[in-house]
Amino acid sequence: MRHNPFKIVEMFEETVADYTGAPYAVSVDSCTNALLLCCTYLEVGEVSIPARTYLSVPQSILHAGGTLKFDDRQWKGVYQLKPYPIYDAAKRFTSGMYIPGSFMTLSFHIKKHLKIGKGGMILTDNKEAVDWFKKARYEGRSPVKYHDDNIWLNGWNMYMTPQEAAHGLALMQNFPEGNPDIPEDPPYRDLREFDLFKDVPYESA
Repeated sequence: MRHNPFKIVEMFEETVADYTGAPYAVSVDSCTNALLLCCTYLEVGEVSIPARTYLSVPQSILHAGGTLKFDDRQWKGVYQLKPYPIYDAAKRFTSGMYIPGSFMTLSFHIKKHLKIGKGGMILTDNKEAVDWFKKARYEGRSPVKYHDDNIWLNGWNMYMTPQEAAHGLALMQNFPEGNPDIPEDPPYRDLREFDLFKDVPYESA
C-alpha cells in the first residue's frame, strides 16, 4: 500500500485544533492566505480593520473582492475583520483560544509562537467551510485520485507541505499551554502612509 505523506498534515491539524479548542483546523501555506480564503468564502464586502496592522491583511481583503475601511482600534494579539466573524490571530497562540462561531487565522512564521518558518491555519467550527477550504487550498481537488476527480472549484496552490507539518508536530511536543501575545516593536506603520491605501476611509472604532 502506498504511503500518504499528507497524513502528517492531518495529524498536525488535529493537534492544533485540540490545543486551541477549535472543532476544526485547516492548514495553509501562510496566515495571509488563510485570511484570503476566509474572506473569499464569506464573500466579504466592506471590511473594517485597524489602520495599524500588517500590509498583507488589507491586500487579502482586496484580492478577495472586498473593500476597505480603516479604524483607530488599538489591539493586542487578535482583532476582528468587522463586521465578519474573521479574526487575525497571527500574534496569539495559546491553549483554548478559539472563539466559537469564528474563523481565526494563525501564523507559523519564524517570528511567531510556533516557529515553523512558514505556514498558517484556519480555526473554525463550520464543517461546510472546512470542506470548501480544503478544496480551495489545493487547486479545487478532492482527496480522491486526481484522474478520478471532478474539479468544480477554481482553487489555489496554498497547501501546507508534509515537511512543514512534521516540523510543527515536533514543536508542539510539550508546547506550553499559556503564552503571552507577541508585541509589535516597533509598532506597525499606519497603512494610510502607503500610496495603495491613501484614499481608504478612516473612522473611530
